[in-house]
Amino acid sequence: MKLLLDTHILLWAAGHPEKLTDSARSLLTAPENSLFFSAASIWEIVIKIGLGRADFKVDPYRLRKMLVIHGYTELPITSEHALRVETMPLFHKDPFDRILLAQARSEGLLLVTADASIAQHQESVLAV
Repeated sequence: MKLLLDTHILLWAAGHPEKLTDSARSLLTAPENSLFFSAASIWEIVIKIGLGRADFKVDPYRLRKMLVIHGYTELPITSEHALRVETMPLFHKDPFDRILLAQARSEGLLLVTADASIAQHQESVLAV
């Protein structure tokens, strides 16, 4: 499977693996799965660090470097992704979550998340 990881899943995998469910851990370690991270997640982390969010204590440069070293594929944000946001229902208004979901749908990926509001979208989402 091709899996796009939600920002919190990336952060948990990198710094707090004990927060991952067993199913999430299995997905991330299964050799047949291809793991992707979005430029939007790095952007979200940088913004929330700048806002002083305590739950975003990570070096975004090191995180990106380690993701690439460990075989994750970076997914840039394209105008196609931005346009896809328009067609999604408004279960929630978080712009980072919306672009991640749009990327997953556009690229044929499953968005791996533990966020119940994202899981409401169902299409292209894998709730863990």
